[in-house]
Amino acid sequence: MKTFLVLALALVSSAAMAFPVAPFNALERSNLKSIQSFEARGYDFEGIVKLSNCSGSLVAFNGMPLSAKAIMMTNGHCVSAPGGFLKPGEVWVNRAAPRSLKLYDVNFKLHNIQATKILFATMTNTDVAFYELTESYNEIFARTKVRPFLLDSARPLEGVSIDIISGYWDRGYSCEIDGFVFQIREADWTFTDSIRYTAGCDTIGGTSGSPIIARGERRVIGINNTSNESGRRCTMNNPCEVDQAGQVEVRKGVRYGQQTYNVYTCLTPDFRFDLNRNGCQLPR
Repeated sequence: MKTFLVLALALVSSAAMAFPVAPFNALERSNLKSIQSFEARGYDFEGIVKLSNCSGSLVAFNGMPLSAKAIMMTNGHCVSAPGGFLKPGEVWVNRAAPRSLKLYDVNFKLHNIQATKILFATMTNTDVAFYELTESYNEIFARTKVRPFLLDSARPLEGVSIDIISGYWDRGYSCEIDGFVFQIREADWTFTDSIRYTAGCDTIGGTSGSPIIARGERRVIGINNTSNESGRRCTMNNPCEVDQAGQVEVRKGVRYGQQTYNVYTCLTPDFRFDLNRNGCQLPR
């Protein structure tokens, strides 16, 4: 059985406001013929996912067999939870969650895909959700010719050039990783070791869940999730930065993403989430 590692080698070689109400249902809008906008030109949309309220991406863990059920990644705050958002300290694992999605191919055409359950979701320390789809990577490729992105297992570096591609808005952004933040606090939520962008990735509500992609590659190195919208201090849609000494800094207009390499610390050899696994860095 061929493993995803073979494909991975070929791939390598070959809202941003945290919790905004989406301005419209993107899946209903996508019933119209999709037209590639100026903002989408020059970006690799193959594997980008459109959700009704957010953005996402078709990803595979390094080493996964192509026969495995495919995975879609988005933000934890894009998940529909009772009462609104996942609460601080709340973690979902292997929970039934049927959801209809749209997947972009290399020609900017949309294809229907279906999720069946949430493998993992949280808004504690990070802001991420992984959905399992009904089809395998092989089945999706046979039907759509779409390859997944590879979720990188290495921590990204400061100064790396990145693209953030939104399926919700059908557009992309380019900038660099400006640095990493010990904590960002937003209302009741705290995110750790967050990615801060340079100017250029001026993401907006609806881009939540967009993959952070190493420019020119098909490696996802993080996930877009929030920005300080109006300069307020540690409030909803206005995250503040907190350093190790507890000092708080507010950076109006600055955008942030979350790390995803740490997911690998909690995966079993057959690519299931085990939060009790020795060395697991995700909340449980």
